[in-house]
Amino acid sequence: MKKLLIVDDESHIRMLIEQTLEDLEDDGVELLFADNGESALEIIQDEAPNLVFLDVMMPKMNGMEVCQHVKKNGNLNGVYIILLTAKGQELDRQKGLEVGADQYMTKPFDPDTLLSTAKSVLGLAN
Repeated sequence: MKKLLIVDDESHIRMLIEQTLEDLEDDGVELLFADNGESALEIIQDEAPNLVFLDVMMPKMNGMEVCQHVKKNGNLNGVYIILLTAKGQELDRQKGLEVGADQYMTKPFDPDTLLSTAKSVLGLAN
């Protein structure tokens, strides 16, 4: 079973992403959730999800730090990380890629793009 982790400290954003991606459950994808960087890192280490939508600005540990920890851990190199942020500045995008993010999406995101990206990364037919 494929696993997808949604990480955002704002519950309405998590819910919006969940509603956008819930059809993936029909394709056998398990949706996991975290509301801060620390719990996200624990879930990633325990579950090794195939894909993580990771908010950048969060309490306890931000998305950049989580991404950096995951990408430095050789056991987790199959985890695909997409950073989500309200910051579309080129500097942030650059920093995200430097810490190992596989992709970078800015909020507000297009639900169709989010879904098709998830399907593509998970190897599901669009």
